[in-house]
Amino acid sequence: MEPSLEFELQPTLTGTLIEIRPLKPEDFNALFEAAGDPLIWEQHPENDRYKREIFQKYFDGAIESKGAFAVIERKTGRIIGSSRYHNLKPSEREVEIGFTFLQREFWGGSYNRELKTMMLDHVFRFVDRVVFVVGEDNLRSRKALEKIGAKFLRRTERAARDGTMRPHVIFAITR
Repeated sequence: MEPSLEFELQPTLTGTLIEIRPLKPEDFNALFEAAGDPLIWEQHPENDRYKREIFQKYFDGAIESKGAFAVIERKTGRIIGSSRYHNLKPSEREVEIGFTFLQREFWGGSYNRELKTMMLDHVFRFVDRVVFVVGEDNLRSRKALEKIGAKFLRRTERAARDGTMRPHVIFAITR
């Protein structure tokens, strides 16, 4: 049976460590608090995203995408980051997972692995390939993707906020 591309881009999914649920406008303050550490963004192409006015644009884009999640630590109930599905290409049976960040205390493996596993398990019922686009110099994110089994595909360029083209790399996981 062919999987359907009619799927929920913002399900609520519960794991052992985290729950993800649709990001809501009223989550701004809690998510901005989680994002306020400049070290989270130091290797990111938009390395000033810890600033309120810059983060506001990121957050507005997340809400508009209708594919963004609040990542909630189950033990405390607090928002510790975000991720999203976007750039769905039904004809190619592909979707992108991106815009992911977690507070630094949750770096290093199990939280990101659970987040990506839940998102991949959900979306692979509907698509054949998931891609991840990462700033070329973002070695932390590249290493995290390799840990979950993503394979390097190619280099590309994407426009930054200011319109300049910046080097990125594309990784993929195939169902």
